[in-house]
Amino acid sequence: MKRFILLTVLLVVTASLYAQCSICTKTASQMGEDAGKGFNLGTIYLAAMPFTIIGYIAFKWWKNEKQG
Repeated sequence: MKRFILLTVLLVVTASLYAQCSICTKTASQMGEDAGKGFNLGTIYLAAMPFTIIGYIAFKWWKNEKQG
């Protein structure tokens, strides 16, 4: 249950983050407000999977080291 709550909180927090570099932000702002928000959400979406995989591997490694 704690994992679900933590996941929900992280998803809510990341929805308000801006994930672009300065060049991408300028390009997105030229496309308009709605397109810029969609571009930002897409950037966060694409970055989520690698961070999830790396976090899972790090957690398993940490858990294995803790037991040893």
